[in-house]
Amino acid sequence: MADNAEQGNSRSQSDLAETYRLGRSASVDYKKAFECYLKAAEQGSKEAQCCLGWMYYYGDGVEKDNQKAFEWFKKAAEQGSKEAQCCLGWMYYYGDGVEKDNQKAFEWFKKAAMQGDKDAQNSLGFMYSRGFGVEQNSKKAVEWYLKSAEQGKAYAQLNLGEMYCTGCGVEVDYSEAAIWFKKAAEQGRLSKN
Repeated sequence: MADNAEQGNSRSQSDLAETYRLGRSASVDYKKAFECYLKAAEQGSKEAQCCLGWMYYYGDGVEKDNQKAFEWFKKAAEQGSKEAQCCLGWMYYYGDGVEKDNQKAFEWFKKAAMQGDKDAQNSLGFMYSRGFGVEQNSKKAVEWYLKSAEQGKAYAQLNLGEMYCTGCGVEVDYSEAAIWFKKAAEQGRLSKN
């Protein structure tokens, strides 16, 4: 793996970076992980670009920099990385490294959600339920929460349970709400706080 990484193989560079980042067969070394990810990212690896985004976002092996995190996530997202697309959604939503923009947040969440990303599906449900970046639509919120909840996302299960309790987008159904609350609780998630 190290020989292939030294020869410029982006996949090997990403694998080696992962070894350093997670401490597999060596001690954790974020600086070396960053160097390996950077080499792979510069060759166009969307996975490495996304990992660099996380490293900048959390300050692992490099100084924390939300603007650079945003730039790397955007490169990966433009290549179709659903994880990076979801990250961009949250960065636009919170205004991390970029100006806050709910409409752009919605657009990035939707791209990732359409690829089946359960985090983005839950986020899209949230955007629809609140009318952030899109016209409020409780029925669409329920649809997206359900897609995410069926994939095991605990927050989506809680959100869906709330929708059934309050009758937002669906008929009030306490039995159905209890089913979703129980699923969330089984994952250790009893509330959103």
